[in-house]
Amino acid sequence: MSTPISRFPVPQINDMPDDIKEAVLAVQEKSGFVPNVFLVLAQRPDEFRGFFTLYNALMEKEGGLSKTDREMIVVATSADNGCQYCVAAHGAILRIRSKNPLLADQVAVNYRKADITPRQMAMLDFAIKVSNDSKSINDADFETLHGHGFSDEEIRDIGSITAFFGLSNRLANLTAMRPNDEFYSMGR
Repeated sequence: MSTPISRFPVPQINDMPDDIKEAVLAVQEKSGFVPNVFLVLAQRPDEFRGFFTLYNALMEKEGGLSKTDREMIVVATSADNGCQYCVAAHGAILRIRSKNPLLADQVAVNYRKADITPRQMAMLDFAIKVSNDSKSINDADFETLHGHGFSDEEIRDIGSITAFFGLSNRLANLTAMRPNDEFYSMGR
């Protein structure tokens, strides 16, 4: 018997609404497997649609932060939130996007000791502040980020990605979402 991927029921792909089934099969075609997040969230179709609409708006848009920077934010904040699923899944994506097999592990263990630029360090410091102490965000935080070349739109993206993955981390932990084994070898 295989290890469950969630503490909640997971629908069979053929039982999913057509639009969700199509999305799941498309990601399977592209990656060669279905990431468990798709299966776990498909239990609630409206939430699935909302989650992936916002995910795509934040993570797949052009301009602003690089895709590597976006993934670094996810890995650092997910590690801080203790989300095994997001660290494994987005660590794999970070390894691929950065073309650096060590970076994701460094960021997941302790981004403050990772081989990253001062600009990336400032970005991740701010993301962790958004995640853990958003009530104390102030103009000095923006001045620091501006000093590293971030625009207001990029600062908002850092905060929005962090906030979204706060939700994602909590859902993954609530559901006991198991990372796919495939994630651990990707990009190495």
